[in-house]
Amino acid sequence: MIRRVNFLVTGGAGFIGSNLCERLLDGGHAVWAFDDLNSFYDVAIKQRNIREIQALAKPFTFVHGDITDRSALDELFREVKFDQIIHLAARAGVRPSLAEPALYQRVNVEGTVNLLEAARLNGVKKITIASSSSVYGVNAKIPFSEADPIFSAISPYAASKLACESLGHVYHHIYGMDVAMLRFFTVYGPRQRPDLAIHKFAELITAGKPIPVFGDGSSARDYTFVSDTVDGILACTRKEFGFEIFNLGESQTVTLSYLIELLENGLEKKAIINRQPLQPGDVPITFADISKAKAQLGYNPQVKIEQGIPKFVQWFRSKE
Repeated sequence: MIRRVNFLVTGGAGFIGSNLCERLLDGGHAVWAFDDLNSFYDVAIKQRNIREIQALAKPFTFVHGDITDRSALDELFREVKFDQIIHLAARAGVRPSLAEPALYQRVNVEGTVNLLEAARLNGVKKITIASSSSVYGVNAKIPFSEADPIFSAISPYAASKLACESLGHVYHHIYGMDVAMLRFFTVYGPRQRPDLAIHKFAELITAGKPIPVFGDGSSARDYTFVSDTVDGILACTRKEFGFEIFNLGESQTVTLSYLIELLENGLEKKAIINRQPLQPGDVPITFADISKAKAQLGYNPQVKIEQGIPKFVQWFRSKE
């Protein structure tokens, strides 16, 4: 019989967080989702995610709170004895971080310290933390390996995630916490944030409006379907590592041009292309070496982009 675990999921109302909460509940666990419901995108989307999880009628509690508010975290930890934490809450996105670097530092770095401190003071030994493929910067070596030297962040967002990885190591080294850092590679699928390319493009194509394409369309990303990302997160919750970093990608690169073609096929409508110059902070390619995650987590992504885009389109149409 599976032991019921009390999980705290920060950012639990968001895209990856809400999918993860559902899977944890399906596994027989109790889940507390902690989220500030900020206005980075339409709050109604996150509220709908929460309602969908609450409708499952399983041991789920939503807590409206901000990780930068230490007193709110302390109050929650006094009320609930957590077994594990999965920390997904963050200000996300490379381009928005260029406009508000201080905000990204405060939420992502200080917020993570607050959470690690609350865990330490309340005896929570195991924490899984979301990092990002953006930490690799413009990496000359392809595919990206966890062993690569990464001192070349090219956005405030990437720098904040690098700082979180360092903090995770500190709390393992000094306080003996079990910390897994997960570098996500361009996650997509049902509930995807509206600011991300696939969702944004789908909206614009459907409306007959031009889609902004930065560069010549040759930039490539390692798109990872959300169910595969959640598989990797769950695998981390079942083992102890001390401190480890894992890439969670699909290990398949997809050019921007091919992505648009797949969306056009799925939506049955041609895209109007608005070509623009490359953006500061963008990297030309992301490509995950997932051999470490395969060996240590049994991670084995199942959904290729050709299957994932139709699944996304099906969800996209269902919400209209």
